[in-house]
Amino acid sequence: MMETDNKQVLSSEELEILQEIMNIAFGKSAADLTDVIDTHVVLNVPFINVMHVAALPDYIRNYVKDYVNISIVEQRFWGRFRGDALLVFSSGSGKELIGMLQHGEGMSLVSDHIEILERETLMEVGNILIGACVGKVAELLKDIVTYTPPVIVLERHYEDAFSENDFAPDQTAIVLKTDFNFSEGNISGFLFLVTSNDSIQWLKDALQIFIEQYE
Repeated sequence: MMETDNKQVLSSEELEILQEIMNIAFGKSAADLTDVIDTHVVLNVPFINVMHVAALPDYIRNYVKDYVNISIVEQRFWGRFRGDALLVFSSGSGKELIGMLQHGEGMSLVSDHIEILERETLMEVGNILIGACVGKVAELLKDIVTYTPPVIVLERHYEDAFSENDFAPDQTAIVLKTDFNFSEGNISGFLFLVTSNDSIQWLKDALQIFIEQYE
């Protein structure tokens, strides 16, 4: 499903093709993570929205507010396709994932060690989901990306998790969003990919080349 409140940035055809590419990329992410944690991960049909970057924090908050407290894996990616990936988990997901990945062995550790394990576990899951998704988009659009080390935020109230100062207010963002849940454990969340002005013209050109392959 697509929310296209700024159609002049991408045409209807470009949005449609981009959604198909995201479907493939998110599917790759889910499959890679399922192989690691041995439980089914469902990523739903992505939404695509084009907006001014200044509106982005409120946009994200609106989707995650029901979680109240959230954990975040943020990672920047660089190439002709460049931007930020934000993987947002519901409260308690870090501990749930520790149990799934380590079969409960780490849960008896003291709280400081649990926090370290949560960070390491969320980082591992983030590397798989973000890497597979962004990497597949780059592959399909004939690009190569590199990544900065991820930044982990644990159990922060959703209203305090995103700041307007984190984003350049004069830029336009193409936001690619999907929600996900796990068939086991109380784990759900959202994956946001945000690419801004620097990538828009390249993205339009790359989508046109992609379209021409099938004409």
